[in-house]
Amino acid sequence: MHELDEYRLSDNPSEKEISLALSKEAVQIKKYAKGFIIPLCIEGKQLSSVRLSEKISSASVSGFSTVTFIIGSSFGLDDSIKNMGNFRLSMSEMTFPHQLARVMILEQIYRSFQIAEGGKYHK
Repeated sequence: MHELDEYRLSDNPSEKEISLALSKEAVQIKKYAKGFIIPLCIEGKQLSSVRLSEKISSASVSGFSTVTFIIGSSFGLDDSIKNMGNFRLSMSEMTFPHQLARVMILEQIYRSFQIAEGGKYHK
């Protein structure tokens, strides 16, 4: 897990300031993004736990040895990060704090492996 520093913006940032910050964050994210890349973004598709498990298993069968989930800053992700993704995932139409989103996606990754193995955790 890699946690990057969020670029600090003014209290009332302009669109240009936000775009510049997202672009700078994207440079840092690209250093760590590898394998099957799943950016979490509102424009992404919502999946059930079973479908997420299938997506991760499919990535593995397709030759990917790594799956990278990317959680953006409070202003989201730069389009270059969304575009480099193999699949865009939305956890919900609701907004969550980043720390909570991290816990939620970690739990879903664990659940995905349990589903793939036929484990009882998912039930």
